Amino acid sequence: MGHLHPLTQVRRKIEEIFQTMGFSVAEGPEVESEWYNFDALNIPKDHPARDLWDTFYLKNGLLLRTHTSPVQIRYMEKRQPPIKIIAPGRVFRHEATDASHEINFYQVEGLMVDKEVSAANFKAITEEFLNRFFEKEVKVRMRPSYFPFTEPSFEVDIGCINCFGKGCSVCQQTGWLEVIGAGMVHPYVLKNAGLNPRRWQGFAFGAGLERLAMLKYKISDIRLFYSGNLRFLGQF
Repeated sequence: MGHLHPLTQVRRKIEEIFQTMGFSVAEGPEVESEWYNFDALNIPKDHPARDLWDTFYLKNGLLLRTHTSPVQIRYMEKRQPPIKIIAPGRVFRHEATDASHEINFYQVEGLMVDKEVSAANFKAITEEFLNRFFEKEVKVRMRPSYFPFTEPSFEVDIGCINCFGKGCSVCQQTGWLEVIGAGMVHPYVLKNAGLNPRRWQGFAFGAGLERLAMLKYKISDIRLFYSGNLRFLGQF
């Protein structure tokens, strides 16, 4: 009598798109160690980048994962390239909730490692994914950015699907919307996962499921996904 939650529908759609492009779906634990959540990702204990994440710390050196990047490390430890995976799952951050922030939300991260993987491969795959997810051709641009686990790093923006680039409140009058953080996997990350960075290279990316769903369905408040409001859920 019921139906799937909108986030479940979005997750399945994302998995379907990437699986048709040859990606496997990988999963990992929600309770992690500092090694997998930070250290192996080139974020040592004294690194200022740790301030980017508000972490729920547990006992015995454990924590609730702040991103699904630990899945990438665990996967590379057990398998030799070529690797093509996405890692969807729940993440947790200790921050104030508002229309665009929650303490519990979903991410999907991706990883591709081989001998000759480039940023051009990432751009082509990303454009194909975004076009199929939004079911229309979208404008895509890549901007330089910084993440400790990638070098070089970049942000992926799409032309605003609300005003079509003219400028509106959704895109803050810029005509662009940030949707994905990405970059070429840092050599230290490959090394920490047991791979030789002189032999292998790749790209990694991450996006918020709620963010993508909000843009696709024009939802203004992330808290609606977790409200249990039947009038909201009944629309999907």
